[in-house]
Amino acid sequence: MKQAQQTIRTLLVDDHALFRESVARALAVEPDIEIEHCGSIRDALSLLDKHAFDLVLLDQDLGPERALEFLPAARQHGFSGKVLLVTAWVSDTEARRLLKQGVCGIFRKESPLQELTASIRSVISGRILEPSHEGPPPAATEPTGKPVFNDRQRKVLRFVLEGLSNKEIAWRLQISESYVKAILQNLFQRTGVRTRGQLVRVIFEQYEDEF
Repeated sequence: MKQAQQTIRTLLVDDHALFRESVARALAVEPDIEIEHCGSIRDALSLLDKHAFDLVLLDQDLGPERALEFLPAARQHGFSGKVLLVTAWVSDTEARRLLKQGVCGIFRKESPLQELTASIRSVISGRILEPSHEGPPPAATEPTGKPVFNDRQRKVLRFVLEGLSNKEIAWRLQISESYVKAILQNLFQRTGVRTRGQLVRVIFEQYEDEF
């Protein structure tokens, strides 16, 4: 007799509505996953009081809230399930603290959706998932003296040239605002500037044909 498949009751916590609604719809078609979602730790704790969840998919940067705030509060509310961090970027220090705190894995938002479903099942089975790197994506190699930008950096630069704020860029790219800041800091270092205005001037002067 075939054994019944375990249902993984899942809560997705992410402050980007478009991202969480899209992921929730995609995960809902999986036969072994039940999914609910919300946009803040406060709302998540309220849902934990009402329902039993096996797994929480947690964003790192929730606007005024941080992932590190979730697990201690969730345990106080009686949550005994697992937590998988789903993030665009997390620092080495925060990653170590989160894993020490009890987070079962770190999943990159740029990864394919099928990898997320596989990671969910791996975490539920007891595995600990660690990212291949904890910093922003490595810069492209530079065959000449002029910096070469990777695809994510180019997208951020185009939005900077359009005059968008960090928050607007984060929304357009569906990444956290802290990740946008990290990318900009990397761009400042690579181009030898200190301000956003200086960065725009360098791009116009040296990369006009590319952007």
